[in-house]
Amino acid sequence: MASFRPLQDRVVVRRVKEEEKTKGGIIIPDTAQEKPQEGEVIAVGPGARDEDGERIEMDVEVGDRILFGKWSGTEVKIDGEDLLIMKESDIMGVIEEKKHKKDKAA
Repeated sequence: MASFRPLQDRVVVRRVKEEEKTKGGIIIPDTAQEKPQEGEVIAVGPGARDEDGERIEMDVEVGDRILFGKWSGTEVKIDGEDLLIMKESDIMGVIEEKKHKKDKAA
């Protein structure tokens, strides 16, 4: 992925693969599957500029797992891989893993 660097407040996202079987074990063909709205950020631009020319820091970073709108982004093929390029504002949020606290023994 060294050949593409997004500009301003754009991010490059790899869709996360969803399960291709139903709970009953029925295999769903590719044509009937909805595209997942979850992905992993694999490249981030430097951020947009405000009216004063100051850089606005991005809220996402490479490796973040995100949720985005069904019609968000532009599909592109980079280095043979299907990816999405979208503005940071198209991202609904970052999925954060919960860290389980270990109970202290009394």
